[in-house]
Amino acid sequence: MKAILSMIPQLIRASFENDMRTVEACALTIVRRLKKEEPAIAEEIAKAISYHGVGASVTRSIGIDPPPTDRDTFMSLARIDEPVLVEPRIVLNEENEELVHRFIRERTLSEKLLAAGVKPPTSLLLYGPPGVGKTYLTSLLSYKLNLPLITLDLASSISSYLGKTGQNLKKVIEYAQNIPSILFLDEFDAIAKRRDDPSDLGELKRIVNVLLKELENWPSQSIVVAATNHADMLDKAIWRRFDRAMEIGLPDFVGRTTLWSYYLGSYLNTMDDNFLKVLAKVTEGRSAADISQLSERIIRQIIVDDIEPIEAVIYQLKYVSEDNKFNSLFAKTAKELLGKKVTQKTIAKWLGISPSTLSHHLNTNKEE
Repeated sequence: MKAILSMIPQLIRASFENDMRTVEACALTIVRRLKKEEPAIAEEIAKAISYHGVGASVTRSIGIDPPPTDRDTFMSLARIDEPVLVEPRIVLNEENEELVHRFIRERTLSEKLLAAGVKPPTSLLLYGPPGVGKTYLTSLLSYKLNLPLITLDLASSISSYLGKTGQNLKKVIEYAQNIPSILFLDEFDAIAKRRDDPSDLGELKRIVNVLLKELENWPSQSIVVAATNHADMLDKAIWRRFDRAMEIGLPDFVGRTTLWSYYLGSYLNTMDDNFLKVLAKVTEGRSAADISQLSERIIRQIIVDDIEPIEAVIYQLKYVSEDNKFNSLFAKTAKELLGKKVTQKTIAKWLGISPSTLSHHLNTNKEE
């Protein structure tokens, strides 16, 4: 096993360089070394090598045909991703946690439900503002249910030719329905808009009618997940076709605290846990994606500039603050949550302001 692990860096370099000869050589070596102890894995790798060797799509080795293409441009209409372990970048509220848990459990027990004459859930509609984790949650479902993820490519599917978009969409839908998979329709409002749109020339109605028909009879072996940032733009009839509709909102105070702890906990381990609560409070209104992005910037600054983590935190939070009230908000929150564990002088130093200016902020807050 140590020999196989030592080959991973070389295999990754070769993959990035598109050096298929080295990839194949490494893969063959791995097959030989795993053949005795892990025959199933060895066989799966050998199949992939075999399919690549004859010029066929490698996904065929696991029973997945290549996605359909546009008839005129020959561009692929969808992307296929095998199930992969994803990092936790979303915090759901209790209700949504239960909904997701229930959905996964019912899908896991599909055979039992079907034996009783009950169809398992086959569709899920996710809606909410950008960056709250709709795409991540779909990837998580793919991993939990061990199903390949098929993502509709809007750029290649939507056509200016009359009737062409509907044809492309139907191709992708039929493709996803024929194999155990999850079809992900991101930016769903682009193809499922209300049919009362006065600017529509008829194409939109045809697309929505296709969706309504297919969603009504979606096969139990497959799942369709749709996501939108603009729920109000969806056709009313679309909502009734989904087994579950889940609104994912911005993370609350507890959720933001959890996210900051996950991303920066190891960098702020010398600080009181309440400092994470300070961060959570001053980032109200931020999405999970915002906190992830901010954390990456903070960590880069800590490493590159070799500065104290708190300095980097304050700098980045100030940078993205949309108004000039950040110093006042942070000062008040830090004093409230950290209390006697930190002096006003220290807070002033963090913010890069004088103690007198800090006192002014705190006194202003008291008056307000």
